[in-house]
Amino acid sequence: MARFTRGFDTEAAFEHLARRDRKLGVWMRRIGPIPPDPDWRGAFDPVDALARSILHQQLSGKAARSIEARVDAATGGRLHCDTLARLDDAQLRACGVSANKVLALRDLARREAAGEIPSLRQMATMEDAAIIAALVPTRGIGRWTVEMMLMFRLGRPDVLPVDDLGVRKGAQLLDRRDAMPTPRELAERGQRWGPYRSYAGFYLWRIVDAAAAAKGG
Repeated sequence: MARFTRGFDTEAAFEHLARRDRKLGVWMRRIGPIPPDPDWRGAFDPVDALARSILHQQLSGKAARSIEARVDAATGGRLHCDTLARLDDAQLRACGVSANKVLALRDLARREAAGEIPSLRQMATMEDAAIIAALVPTRGIGRWTVEMMLMFRLGRPDVLPVDDLGVRKGAQLLDRRDAMPTPRELAERGQRWGPYRSYAGFYLWRIVDAAAAAKGG
């Protein structure tokens, strides 16, 4: 059974991408190497991480952190089926959790209790597509949410979130297009970045930041 390590060689990724894509290489050298993410090595509970993703959806960072802190205080700081079961819907709503998010948290907890949410150990033997397929049936969990987990927590090297507006904007700036590429166009464009499409995505986000800073300056 194949086992997937968390994280990848960012130096090898830098050399590969700069060699395969001249335009991207120019931006990469301008921005500089992006180091490995320390979260790639840290232990985490996928259910807890997904629950927090649900809490943060469609909220400003400050508002989401405030609600998250109240839920943490009520559950003891770890979100999973047992701790969420301690709170009824009214108590979650009193923490500031919307009705739709309460339903999403309940569905997540139900699926965890039924063994439908893979553990971190199980994910170590699962392909990216299998992890996505296992998690997106959960209410409130879309493909983008799982892709962020794959990139930033599991350190998978070859994930390109083609629906992400920041990534699409970065690709538009990279290729000096009049409009952002469609997700399908970006997927095709990103074929040359494999097997390090995650690292390319990190740079596409940075390109947007760099362009905004240059414009502001």
